[in-house]
Amino acid sequence: MMQPFKPYCLNLKGQLVTIDHPWVMGIVNVTPDSFYSGSRVADEPMLVERVLAMVAEGADVIDVGACSTRPGSESVDAREEMKRLEWALAAIRRVAPDVILSVDTYRADVARCCVEEWGADIINDISGGTLDEAMFPTIASLQVPYVLMHMRGTPETMSKLTDYNNVASDVLEWMARRIDELRQMGIADVIADPGFGFAKTMEQNYELMASLNAFHALDAPLLVGVSRKRMIYMPLETDAEHALNGTTVLNTMALMQGAHILRVHDVRAAVEAVKLVTLLRQGITQTNK
Repeated sequence: MMQPFKPYCLNLKGQLVTIDHPWVMGIVNVTPDSFYSGSRVADEPMLVERVLAMVAEGADVIDVGACSTRPGSESVDAREEMKRLEWALAAIRRVAPDVILSVDTYRADVARCCVEEWGADIINDISGGTLDEAMFPTIASLQVPYVLMHMRGTPETMSKLTDYNNVASDVLEWMARRIDELRQMGIADVIADPGFGFAKTMEQNYELMASLNAFHALDAPLLVGVSRKRMIYMPLETDAEHALNGTTVLNTMALMQGAHILRVHDVRAAVEAVKLVTLLRQGITQTNK
């Protein structure tokens, strides 16, 4: 069943921006070890080429990561993460000054530098504030939109922390508590990410996808990040390099359930999915009149 699309407003440095259609968030990793090689950029020319291509293909947001969080990965220290982000964000702002810029970090001091010094608009925290207790107060101080993602443990340990009573209801309850805490701190712009692939088995990821409608109860924009993940390529007996078709299938399922943001490696394919699902939604509306 097609879920109606509910618009939300975000305050981006004093400017109200409406998510009035599903946004596509393009992934850029300034790391040597992210799980999908196609997302990695090694130098500034490569970064600029990738970002300009994503913008031309219709990306609404660019999400930059400098510390791999793939299952089993080991974190780089904060100094190295900031060193990578400083040059990357400066380069993006130079060639795409108007693009909405998100930074994928779980460290509060990194988040502050990215917003105050290097032009970031959104902080995307895979840990939902659990890996750095200073993150929530920092976001309250910065007053920027915050992506709250569900994860247990750390990237090194999360694959062993998959014991749930019911994965969808347990994740929803955890997110509701965290969002309430954020709102009590004066943080209005929270984006909810159920955390596909983080502390979930393959089967639990599909249970979560099947229950995505329930997450609208959080009254927050819903971000879905399944791009080329193991939950796609394992059952298809392939690898991340050959998981685009499966990614588009699941992105379409998420859009039909009212997802607001798709976080993807392949912007063009996601933009096309958004266009077609939007036409389908409009067709259903006209038919039901």
